[in-house]
Amino acid sequence: MTAYKWQFAARFKYHAFGWKSDKPIQRIKEALSEIKRVAKKDPELAAAGAVLFLVKVSPAIEQVDSSSGAIGTMVNRAIDTLVPLIAKASVPLSIRQQWLEHLWDALQNDDIPYIEALGDHWRDLCADPVLASQWADEFRPTVENVSQASGFAYFKGTIPYLSALHSAGRQNEILTQLEQLYFSGWCYRQWGVRALLALDRKDDALMYAEDSKKAINTPLWAIAQVCDDILLSSGLEEDVLTKANRILNLRLRP
Repeated sequence: MTAYKWQFAARFKYHAFGWKSDKPIQRIKEALSEIKRVAKKDPELAAAGAVLFLVKVSPAIEQVDSSSGAIGTMVNRAIDTLVPLIAKASVPLSIRQQWLEHLWDALQNDDIPYIEALGDHWRDLCADPVLASQWADEFRPTVENVSQASGFAYFKGTIPYLSALHSAGRQNEILTQLEQLYFSGWCYRQWGVRALLALDRKDDALMYAEDSKKAINTPLWAIAQVCDDILLSSGLEEDVLTKANRILNLRLRP
């Protein structure tokens, strides 16, 4: 990759912005435009720029008022735009490993949080089953310690761990881990659905999704959408509305 001085980098220093969201949103748009412009000529350089942006963005906007949701939405759009650029870049595994290490450090230091969605994309960011498996092994000891803790415990690597397992093809390991009470939330159990689908067990995936409604604060609309997608992919369009309504009507039960 050629040397390149990213214009956005100087604008995303630590606490670069005050409480108003207009300016940082504009700066994020400008950064995305710069990265996408470079991607047309040098995809690998653009991917490196994407990593740099994702590392710098959260510390830069920590002081911005996020109550309206505007800045958070903009960051999520940036993640959705940049992750595919990083995933598709043809770089040596050593370079990709460096990128992942930088992103993991950023994710751990993301206090607000703004870039937590990167965890769901860890499988894409790894872009290689072997590398994904290595990251899963790296996360696993801490995930197991946290999941067995007697009191409240949380680890930012739990979602990346499940995502990496999925990319590595270790679907049965996902299902085994999710048997623990710690993983009762939909943010975790959706990976069980994905694992079952990867194993071509669509009926089990439907049952697993529906069973996830038992957890507190479960987003029933999300479960309904997942069930819709499974039924549609199975050619069972006529069952979609019935299935979705049955799940959503659970909200009305005492």
